[in-house]
Amino acid sequence: MEAVAKLNNCPTSPRKMRLVVDLIRGERVEKALYILKYTNKEAAQRVEKLLLSAIKNWEAKNEGQRPEESELFVKTVMVDGGRQLKRLRPAPQGRGYRIRKRSNHVTLVVDSKIAQN
Repeated sequence: MEAVAKLNNCPTSPRKMRLVVDLIRGERVEKALYILKYTNKEAAQRVEKLLLSAIKNWEAKNEGQRPEESELFVKTVMVDGGRQLKRLRPAPQGRGYRIRKRSNHVTLVVDSKIAQN
């Protein structure tokens, strides 16, 4: 049985978040946590927290089962663009350059490799 965790309006650009998320897609949960712990990017901390939340959601759905024994893995991870904050930066000769501060939505699905009865 799969469990889902979502992170909405994370103030990181989707492109930077996808670099981190691509490292853990399809990996076992234990290995994914190690990868995220030692990845030197700010987005890795947020994804690590999201993965821990997905594991807790899985434990809540499957009472009496331990995640270590059921071989949890990261089934799918999606990063979608969130809202953009639009700002103006002063530019020469009275003009203004537009700055787009991007955010993203991350959806992470954890599933068990062992078939449930």
